[in-house]
Amino acid sequence: TYKDHYKITEDKGAKLATFSTGPAIKDTFTNLLSEIIGTFVLVFVIFYFTNAEMGTDKTPIGLGSLGAIPVAFLVWAIGLSIGGTTGYAINPARDLGPRIMHAILPVSGKGDSNWGYAWIPVIGPVIGACIAASFYLYLNF
Repeated sequence: TYKDHYKITEDKGAKLATFSTGPAIKDTFTNLLSEIIGTFVLVFVIFYFTNAEMGTDKTPIGLGSLGAIPVAFLVWAIGLSIGGTTGYAINPARDLGPRIMHAILPVSGKGDSNWGYAWIPVIGPVIGACIAASFYLYLNF
């Protein structure tokens, strides 16, 4: 468990970082834009990955036939490209749930849960996913 580590760690930011994402440089617009772009890329590409063509013998062909492997590489690539700006939540649950636990759990000397920033990893991915879905539907109809 992390309990022993939390006892000797004095840095409140380090304790929060084990629970939630946070920006390297706090700039509301660029942090929000980073989350929107990351989630847009994730959702849009997943729509194409999961739309596997069926071969003549009814077996899936293309990237959609590989299951989760292309998605894992996609998340890795998103992390390498924009992970430094916001910690790339690209999923509201990845940040919000652990942030709530940070607020609830009795960790000594933990500091605040940075609720002023918490809306960015929630709203950014929602906007990015909506734009990706709309764009995908536009291209396919």
